[in-house]
Amino acid sequence: MSALGRRYAKALLDLAREQGELDSVLRDVSTLSDAWKVSADLREMVGNPVVPRPALKAAVDAVMEKLGCSTLVRNTVQLLADKGRLGHLEEVLDALEELAEAETGRVRVEVVSAKPLSDAYYAQLTEKFKRVTDREVVLVKKEDPSLIGGVVTRVGDRVFDGSLSNRLSELRETLLANGETP
Repeated sequence: MSALGRRYAKALLDLAREQGELDSVLRDVSTLSDAWKVSADLREMVGNPVVPRPALKAAVDAVMEKLGCSTLVRNTVQLLADKGRLGHLEEVLDALEELAEAETGRVRVEVVSAKPLSDAYYAQLTEKFKRVTDREVVLVKKEDPSLIGGVVTRVGDRVFDGSLSNRLSELRETLLANGETP
């Protein structure tokens, strides 16, 4: 989580708690985050330096209005735009989701695999992390073909790398340390 993302996320959550709008803000953040992840056009527009700031602000506000985002969330995103930090929206949304999960007693478990895994595997993994963390698990599934095989799991700051590419790299380092040619 970036420092900038954490700073904006914490400020928004503090305001939401203070104004009694925590539930609606958490819901809005989830909705906006989903829209951000799904819409390549939105990400491309925000990242395009040619789009004038007023037009960008208007377009992003229109998206948030259509999604039904609260005034508090809309104002926070507009502040990002005013400060020229709209390109950091994803960091802020990620930080918000992570802080919100901690606030509601949930933990995010990110599972990265080379290909989609079976639903039974995800269910088993969710159950194991639920027992270990004693918290509700929010499973985030991602794919990265460069892993070749295996799974990389991230829980907070901890990473469990069971990928084939990592194991091959470890084997290569061991061979080199022993003076052998891989």
